[in-house]
Amino acid sequence: MTPDRLLEPLIAAADRALRSIFAPPRAARPSPTAGAPARDDDISDAEKRHSAGLMRVNHSGEVAAQALYRGQALMARTPDIRQWLLKVADEEADHLAWCATRLTELGSRPSALAPLWYAGSFVIGAAAAAFGDRISLGFVAETERQVEGHLNAQLEKLPASDSRSHAILERMKRDEVAHGDQATRSGAGELPATVKQLMHKTSRVMTVTSYWI
Repeated sequence: MTPDRLLEPLIAAADRALRSIFAPPRAARPSPTAGAPARDDDISDAEKRHSAGLMRVNHSGEVAAQALYRGQALMARTPDIRQWLLKVADEEADHLAWCATRLTELGSRPSALAPLWYAGSFVIGAAAAAFGDRISLGFVAETERQVEGHLNAQLEKLPASDSRSHAILERMKRDEVAHGDQATRSGAGELPATVKQLMHKTSRVMTVTSYWI
């Protein structure tokens, strides 16, 4: 690959990183909150703060997801896998926009550590893809499996009256399951147990930190 051909995807990746972190995200699909109450009159101030902390965690997760899949796409071996990873990243961008909008509705903000989450996740994604598409797909499948468990836990923690946040997380969960299933059908390899544990611990650090910062 010539230097010019190598530079193009790097510039595109840098541009997408800046947009994901600093530009107001826009969703291509309608918000899942369309059928939920338009106002949060039934949610107490304490519940709003708790919901905001949880949705900040989910927003951070979507920042990381953007970076992971775009890092993997940059290093993908085959065009089909690269295009699929970019498609998944676009769908995760919808999640990012929905979470950002919900944070604004709750009178809150995204995590101040978003640039750190993006940079670290991009490097992890690129490193995973460097081992080949089979391992990269395995990373997607395991990531989405852990995200599904995380979202189930988040749905239990959300105030029952926060139907708008519930609607967003339920839709996100369906998408994540679909992504994981597709990665498995496409030939995902099984990751070592130590890698899975490390992924879980890394996610836990981001979850605990993003709730507050």
